Amino acid sequence: MSDRVVKWHLPGFCAFFYLNQIVINLMKEYPEKFREGYRVGSVYGTFPGAIWNGGRAVFGITCKKDMQRIVDTFNRFGVPVRFTWTNPLLEEKHVQDTYCNLIMSVADNGKNEVLVNSPVLEQYLRENYPDFGFISSTTKRLTRLEEIQAELDKNYKLVVLDYDLNHDEKVLSALESVADRIEILVDEICFPGCQKRKKHYEDEALMQLTYEKGTVFPCPNRTTRPSFAECKKRPSFISNEEIDGYIERGYTNFKIVGRGLPQDMVLESYLYYLVKEEEREFIHNKIDKTMASLLGAGKKK
Repeated sequence: MSDRVVKWHLPGFCAFFYLNQIVINLMKEYPEKFREGYRVGSVYGTFPGAIWNGGRAVFGITCKKDMQRIVDTFNRFGVPVRFTWTNPLLEEKHVQDTYCNLIMSVADNGKNEVLVNSPVLEQYLRENYPDFGFISSTTKRLTRLEEIQAELDKNYKLVVLDYDLNHDEKVLSALESVADRIEILVDEICFPGCQKRKKHYEDEALMQLTYEKGTVFPCPNRTTRPSFAECKKRPSFISNEEIDGYIERGYTNFKIVGRGLPQDMVLESYLYYLVKEEEREFIHNKIDKTMASLLGAGKKK
């Protein structure tokens, strides 16, 4: 493998707040137990209840004090917080949302990022929060090479590749010269060529906008409990044996799924991708002990 720094983008800065902290700390404390050159490039997700959020509806609310604590925690590690502002149903009236603008003002320090999909929101964010890094989201479902190249011609820090293109040699070869601006989703649980994926995004987006849970979306994945083992069977999955080949070609940004998934599944993916095989039990035990300690301390307060 080359000596390039490889950045991994982890899910759930809010939902997996403690897990992600622990992993980042362990990578600093025990670098020899993790794969060489690996770093956490960002933690992505949303604060509950933000109508700009897309991909997965997340309900609830977070107070300003807790927002600041979470953002500051990851920024102190040198890790950007990346907001999933990818709701495709947004209109002009939604950009003035008080809660979402509060989130942006809390994180407006030149260290954080936004994933975008809606043109109307992107324009507003670029005009009002220009110090964020802007990233083109995989929720756009750009599956043709010319579409991706057009995105790369725009002012995006990164463009997240559609998972259906993970092993498309024509696309990967054509993008090698700009590989450092491509982010690859390595363990997508969705079925390849899913015709319902974009509609599913819209269904989740409507729920987020209306604060109303809809009917269960008719997704084939719902027939089985999500698991990392199932991810590994998908054609779009990129294994550890394959990762080095991508890195040698210049692809150094990789994204792990996890929003809305069980934490044990997310942890399994972290151990698989980030940790040397012979060190997984050690790191797993460290995570379990630290998590138990943190949760125990929280209950005593």
